[in-house]
Amino acid sequence: MSVQARLPVDLHCHSIYSDGVLSPAELAARAHANGVKLWALTDHDEIGGLKLARHYAEELGMCFVDGVEISVTWANKTIHIVGLGVDPDHSALQQALHDVRAGRGQRARQMGERLANLGFPDAYEGAVPFAANPELISRTHFARFLVQKGYCADMNEAFRRYLADGKPAAVETVWARLEEAVGWIRESGGKAIIAHPARYELDDTRSHALYAQFLELGGVGIEVLTGSHTPQEYSVYTQVARRYGFEVSCGSDFHGPNEGRVDLGGLPPLPSGLKPVWQEWL
Repeated sequence: MSVQARLPVDLHCHSIYSDGVLSPAELAARAHANGVKLWALTDHDEIGGLKLARHYAEELGMCFVDGVEISVTWANKTIHIVGLGVDPDHSALQQALHDVRAGRGQRARQMGERLANLGFPDAYEGAVPFAANPELISRTHFARFLVQKGYCADMNEAFRRYLADGKPAAVETVWARLEEAVGWIRESGGKAIIAHPARYELDDTRSHALYAQFLELGGVGIEVLTGSHTPQEYSVYTQVARRYGFEVSCGSDFHGPNEGRVDLGGLPPLPSGLKPVWQEWL
């Protein structure tokens, strides 16, 4: 795909402040080099990198949107809600995210114990160096440990065999409620977006229930083009957006070079007839 054929918008990626491998400065430089004009940093339950990201984005001439990706438990599933246009100085949002992060430390130790029982000793200690923020050790950090040690060929194998929901090393965690996450985002001036909806493997009945509740709570959109979707799923969620009247967001879900399907700024143009969530920002 040529640079000219790419969407100049990327509203979902991660830095070392959560489970990415690049700093906000490195992400800004990579996004700019790949032709991105409008960029958001959306770390997991963390907004500590936003001010740096904005500084470097604006220094390079990009428009920047403050973002976050909040972990939600809904119908016994982990759902991710992206907040775009949030205020990183909003005290209630800061406190809420701090409370959400508090559960991650215990979860990480339990995952380490499960991996040790599966024959991967010192998994927790091995994951720690991959996490710049000790509060935010995640499955991604354990996956990098498994790859580094040669236990898995790549990140996909690590998740598929051990870390994805329902796999032997996964630890069920109760995150924020959907109404809480949407409320925090809206109260801080942002727009709430359902991240990578294809990942949740919901049947039609539960998908409808999620979308209906999300809209009722004041959520506005879904991600259609995302590095977590296949090109076939782009078409599926284009139709979902049209059916429910969702605004549409797009983002690579970039975590690091050689990880994931799509690089920063690597998404195709938006299908016609959709309302971009970013119209007011670009």
